[in-house]
Amino acid sequence: MNDIKFAIIGCGNIGKRHLAVLDAEPRAEVVAVCDIEEDIAQKYQQLYELPVYYTDFKKLLAESPAEVVCICTPHGLHAEMSIQAAEAGKHILVEKPMALNSADCKRMIAAAKANGVDLFVVKQNRYNKPIALAKQAIMQGKLGQVYMVNCNVLWNRHAGYYKDSNWRGSKALEGGGLYTQVSHFIDLMIWWFGDVLEAKTTLETKMQDIEIEDCGISQIKFASGVLGTLNWTTAVYNKNYEGSITIIGEKGTIKIGGRYLNQIDFWDVQSYPLPENIVFDDKPNAYGKYQGTSSNHDKVVTNVVAKLLNERHDVVEGDEGIKSIEAIELIYRDTYLTQTP
Repeated sequence: MNDIKFAIIGCGNIGKRHLAVLDAEPRAEVVAVCDIEEDIAQKYQQLYELPVYYTDFKKLLAESPAEVVCICTPHGLHAEMSIQAAEAGKHILVEKPMALNSADCKRMIAAAKANGVDLFVVKQNRYNKPIALAKQAIMQGKLGQVYMVNCNVLWNRHAGYYKDSNWRGSKALEGGGLYTQVSHFIDLMIWWFGDVLEAKTTLETKMQDIEIEDCGISQIKFASGVLGTLNWTTAVYNKNYEGSITIIGEKGTIKIGGRYLNQIDFWDVQSYPLPENIVFDDKPNAYGKYQGTSSNHDKVVTNVVAKLLNERHDVVEGDEGIKSIEAIELIYRDTYLTQTP
């Protein structure tokens, strides 16, 4: 059986993560990397002993034998690159956020369908052990009626995180904090409780000199009737404090916390005790001076490979990935952004 051939587009922090994971996946083979900075592309081509590197994305699409391209570029480039990849007959694994608006997501889905390729979206936090346990409890009705959910994303992003980048903090290329820091959390709540139907939101930029918010609060209602609150910031002092989701139900309460949804902080569910001897080994992505969400990209890649080999799989595709983008649009709608002097 031949390995599935991958190419990485964008060799920044998340692109490096994809390279490491694919290098360790026994049924995947990386055949090319692409970055607009030639020294970076060449560095990773040599590090992983790849046959070729590119600085031109279109040239890669035309020449590379890659079956799947991993889009690991700034957010604002995801849509057009995914569409071009689909038109070149490549399957696509696009990092979060899928795109910066639902109209672009629909174009991506249509391009994939028209060209007979698959469009996958990275949602690695679904594989976290605490998340899987909570999903099981919800699906089995162990919580009874769920009344409320509270989500806190209280993180630190230092000034250098924005100043050292030509796209972070940009409205056109990053879009907003919800796209970068919070989209995985929103995806999980939709996965559990249905689409976001209503939202009332306040945004402010209090600390950073950027075009997007660094603090936000929102009241949300989900299709299932669950009421939600969402609090997010990148202005926490010194280091990440918390990334948590608390579920309040008729027959139980669950708080998934730690800093990266990697532990159970509270579990009290009627007739459904927390299983014993579970090792919560989900780790965050580490990027030098800061950390991100779960590093379960290996599970994403394994499921992408399984899908392409016509095996049982559990991977998010475009028609599901669009839901978090639609929710973010709704949360941002009719809000205003103020800068604090």
